[in-house]
Amino acid sequence: MQQAKAKPTRVIALMNQKGGVGKTTTTVNLGAALARAGRRTLIVDLDPQAHASLSLGIDPAELEHSVYDVLLDPTADAQSCITRRSDNLDVLPSQTDLAAAELELGNASDRQKRLEAALARLGGAYEFVLIDCPPSLGLLTLNGLAAAREVIVPMQAHYLALQGVGKLLETVGLVSKAVNPRLRVTGVVLCMHDTSSTHTREVVADLEGFFEQARAGDAPWKYSRVLRPAIRRNIKLAECPSFGQTIFEYAPGAPGAEDYAALATGLLRDWDALLARRESPIVEVPASIVTGMGEVAP
Repeated sequence: MQQAKAKPTRVIALMNQKGGVGKTTTTVNLGAALARAGRRTLIVDLDPQAHASLSLGIDPAELEHSVYDVLLDPTADAQSCITRRSDNLDVLPSQTDLAAAELELGNASDRQKRLEAALARLGGAYEFVLIDCPPSLGLLTLNGLAAAREVIVPMQAHYLALQGVGKLLETVGLVSKAVNPRLRVTGVVLCMHDTSSTHTREVVADLEGFFEQARAGDAPWKYSRVLRPAIRRNIKLAECPSFGQTIFEYAPGAPGAEDYAALATGLLRDWDALLARRESPIVEVPASIVTGMGEVAP
């Protein structure tokens, strides 16, 4: 019997230097949706605020090990620091100690690559790794970008947020040149979305136009797009972290659950189609995964 080809690990950094835009909400609930679809998923909480951990019912004060240990000790067993959350969903949680990591790693020659090395030691145990980056552009976020192959940007469709995305993309471009040449921007997830607003529609149109113009260049966001569906404004999404539950546990019938499930379905459809087109054996993460564009950039 022919042995099935191993799937690569799809490592995605979710980042936005502006707080309160739905970044952690998207990391947690998109991860939960992927796990519910039967895909082995790991959420890496790289934020010292530990909001992703708290949202999944993990109390940082009760942890013996966390992502802090993985970053500070290159020989640490990453698997022993991981918490099983539910079927197919694991968490590499955060603690407030993580805030000191940037200073403690200041003189380490591999300080930008600690997370990448830790994930490599997991040996392809997960099909999806979602990294919740802090809302800043320091060493922790740099570790997330060095470990990832893709960036997804959760944002609200507001004018100032649109300007911030431009700066964020510039940062990704610099990291791509200096640290991780395989890094690509998959797209933007619109959070707390209100389709009735004329301003919102104008911002989305501007964003789509920007990505369309980028097709002619060679930037890491060349194949980026606005990911669909947008995540509608839904109070249940704001409530569920206080119960340590995902939206699928807290309010499975809510619009937020419907939207994140549909977002995961679209990403999986494009991902599976891309893998099906690969003729060579899959032994590592592809150089670039471009969802929905039907292409793999060189």
